[in-house]
Amino acid sequence: MLISSLSLQNGTWTELFFLLLGLGAALYLGYYWACVPQRPQLVTGSRFLAFLKQHCPITVETFYPTLWCFEGRLQSIFRVLLQSRPLVPYWSEVLQTPDGGQLLLDWAGQPDSSQYPDPATQPIVLLLPGITGSSQDTNILHLVDQALKDGYRAVVFNNRGCRGEELLTHRSFCAGNTEDLETVVNHIKHHYSQAPLMAVGISLGGILVLNHLARMGQAAGLVAALTLSACWDSSETTHSLETPLNSLLFNHRLTAELCQIVDRNRKVIEKVVNVDFVLQAHTIRQFDERYTSVAFGYQDCVTYYQAASPRTKVDAIQIPVLCLNAADDPFSPVHGLPVQAAQQSPHVALLVTAQGGHIGFLEGLFPWQHCYMNRLFHQYARAIFQHPAELLGLRALSPSEGGKS
Repeated sequence: MLISSLSLQNGTWTELFFLLLGLGAALYLGYYWACVPQRPQLVTGSRFLAFLKQHCPITVETFYPTLWCFEGRLQSIFRVLLQSRPLVPYWSEVLQTPDGGQLLLDWAGQPDSSQYPDPATQPIVLLLPGITGSSQDTNILHLVDQALKDGYRAVVFNNRGCRGEELLTHRSFCAGNTEDLETVVNHIKHHYSQAPLMAVGISLGGILVLNHLARMGQAAGLVAALTLSACWDSSETTHSLETPLNSLLFNHRLTAELCQIVDRNRKVIEKVVNVDFVLQAHTIRQFDERYTSVAFGYQDCVTYYQAASPRTKVDAIQIPVLCLNAADDPFSPVHGLPVQAAQQSPHVALLVTAQGGHIGFLEGLFPWQHCYMNRLFHQYARAIFQHPAELLGLRALSPSEGGKS
């Protein structure tokens, strides 16, 4: 009798467990389908808006984040852990800079492109990685792989010291200084003067692209640009990263990687900066106060962040640029996005998804191979390179023309 009673109780508990499990799964799925998939918000001037709707339909389609991983921080972390690493055949070029430094360009391209048989006019995609990133980052590898499949030539601009090369001066990189990017663009245009050039910037790379566009205007040397998870307000970014959870997950690790670059190049950097003091930094703000502001001649960290923030420079941008951000990005709070300025801009388009995190944008049940960023890049680059006449029309528009979706 006792054994029979225990068996009955075990069976009851098992049934209850699976009942609760099924109920929980149903509630989770119900919440997902009711609240998570949403159309992104697309904000720009009416002509650019019409161009994107016609030639880049992903900008107005519903985004379905990965079912089991849609929260912003999870998207940011799992993208690094899960995505595959496409095999990309790079060849490297060392570029000397006017101040005596050096940086590394990694090139990739197909010897014979059926889409663009003339090498002189084959489109070029210039990719800028995120902070401490390089051509070996998974997000860069996927974008380069997509560019090659689409018939383009690709080149990755590695920030000084981020590809393992030695620093020849005390300066590595900072979000407010676009001199190296200008050098790279001029170098590419010198060798491929007839090829249309589009820049794709990720995170810090996106900030550099936006600041370059604002600084150079029509003389930026680009036909268009795309930014992915660019941080529009550097002060808001550091504040967000200093919250307890974000500090634990992101801030300390990124600061440690920045300190490694400084420590690895101690001999040349210690001529200008107190390296031991820099290496004691535990946050990005502390690192910027002790190294970046000093090395690049800013009065203090506040001055540096003001100069580095593209948020106040939207009106100065005169080249079409599509900017993908997520509302739940732990690096770039949604209230820091220049929505009002983009509404009146004929050249800057904000594409804001509800989910996606920072350079996450995972979609589908098994997000190993593809993500929203890749699909967006594929459609946008095709629109840019296949419709040059419409693009010239966009570039000629005045800032008074506006609109919103």
